[in-house]
Amino acid sequence: MKFNISHRIVNKGILLLIILVTLQSCFVAKDYVRPELTKETEALYRTENLPSDSVSIANLSWKTLFKDPYLQQYVEDGLKNNMDVRIAIQQMIAAQAYAKQGKAGFLPTLNVGPNYTRQEFSENSQFGSIFSGGLDTYDVTANLSWEADIWGKIRSNKRATQASYLQSVAAHQAVKTQLISSIANTYYNLLALDAQLEITKKTIETRQSGVETIKALKDAGQVTQVAVDQNIAQYNNARALQVDIETAIFKTENMLSILLGRSPQHFERSSLDLQNLEQETMLGVPATLLSNRPDVMAAEYSLIQSFELTNVANSSFYPSLTLTASGGLQSLQLEDLFKTNSLFANIIGGLTQPLLNQRKLKTQKEVALANQESALINFKKTLLTAGNEVSNALYSYENEVKKFEFRKNEVEALRTAETNSEELLKNGYATYLDLLTARENALTAELNVIDSKLLQLTSIVDLYEALGGGWR
Repeated sequence: MKFNISHRIVNKGILLLIILVTLQSCFVAKDYVRPELTKETEALYRTENLPSDSVSIANLSWKTLFKDPYLQQYVEDGLKNNMDVRIAIQQMIAAQAYAKQGKAGFLPTLNVGPNYTRQEFSENSQFGSIFSGGLDTYDVTANLSWEADIWGKIRSNKRATQASYLQSVAAHQAVKTQLISSIANTYYNLLALDAQLEITKKTIETRQSGVETIKALKDAGQVTQVAVDQNIAQYNNARALQVDIETAIFKTENMLSILLGRSPQHFERSSLDLQNLEQETMLGVPATLLSNRPDVMAAEYSLIQSFELTNVANSSFYPSLTLTASGGLQSLQLEDLFKTNSLFANIIGGLTQPLLNQRKLKTQKEVALANQESALINFKKTLLTAGNEVSNALYSYENEVKKFEFRKNEVEALRTAETNSEELLKNGYATYLDLLTARENALTAELNVIDSKLLQLTSIVDLYEALGGGWR
C-alpha cells in the first residue's frame, strides 16, 4: 500500500515537471535586434574618398604594422605586464563568473543536512499533556526548489550576464588597443627627441665654432663686441635647448616604463629615419567599426544587457511557477533515524502572482526602460565618436604628408641662407644679425621637420587605433 502511494506521488511529480517544461515555450521575453544605424554611419568618415569595401588596416596585426624589432618587443612586453591590462583581465574573470551563474539559473537549488529539534510544551496545552512537556526530533532532510522559466525571465537574465561578460571582454580589448597605441606613440616620440637632440648637438658645435669666428672678426675690426655677445648668447641658447630635450627624453622613458609595467630605465631603440609606416590607408566601410572597435562593441553589449534586463522586468509581472520538494529521514528516537519507517517526502507545486508589492515591479520596469534608452544613446554616441576619431586621424595624416615636403624644402633653403650669410659676413657684405637670424631659422626648421615626421607616424598609429586595430 505504501509503495502504491509513493508510486502515485512520483508519477504526479513527473507529470507536473513535464507540464512546467512544456509551458516554457510561452515566452514573454523578446529577442534583441540591433537598432537601425544608417543615419549614424552615413558619411561617418567625412572624406571624399569613400571606402567601397570592408577591408581595413584594423585587420592587420600590430606585428605586421610595426616593423621596428625594438618596438615589437616593447609592445609584446606591455601586453603581458601592463597594469591596466592585468586589471581588465581580472574584471573579465569576475564577469565570467557571473555569466556562469546566469547559465545555472535553469537548474534547481538543492541542500541537505542533519537537524535536531527540541520542543518544550506548556503543560496546559494540547501537546504538553501528551508528550510530558517536551519532544525531541531528529532528521536528515534534503530540500529542492525549481522555478519554471515560463516567461523567459531566467533566460533573459542569462543573456544579460553573458552580455556583461562580453562587455568586459571588449573592455579588455579596448585596453589592449589603447596600450599598443600609447607604446608606439611614446616610442616614436623618443625617436623624435633623439633626432632633435642630435641636431641640437651639431648646432652647438657649429655655434661654438661661430663664436670663435666672430671673435676673430672682432679682432680684425669687422664687427663689434655686440656681435660677439650675441653669438655667445645664441650658443648658450642651444645648450639650454639640449638640456630641455634631455629632460624630455628622461621623462618619456619613464612614461614608457609605466606602460610596460617596469621600473624607470633606459630603453634601447633605433632611429627615426628607419621608421616607415606607409601602409595603404584602408578604412573599411563605417559599419566595420561595429565589429572592430572594442569600445563600440562594449557599448552594444551594454545595450544588450539593458535590453535583457527590461525583459526580466516585464516577466516579473507574470505568475511564477515553482516546484519544491523535500525528503529524507525523520524520527523521534536517534537510534530509529536510519530505519525504513523514518522515510518521508513532500512535493509542492506553487503558482504565485504578484499583486501588491509597494510599486517595486513597476519601478523596476521604468528604470529598466530608462537604462535601455540611455544605453542606446550611448551606443550611437560611441559610434559617432569613433567615426570622428577616424576622420581626424585620416585628415591629420594626409596633411602631414603634404606638409613634410614643404618642411624639407624650407630646411634646404634656410641652411643655404645660413651658409651664404656666414660667407657674406666674412667678406663684409652682411651683418652679424643676418647670420644670427639665418642660424635660428634653420635650427627651428630642422626641428619642425622632425616634428612633421613624428606626426606622420603618430597619425597612422592613431588611425590604426581609431579603426579598432591591435587587439586581435
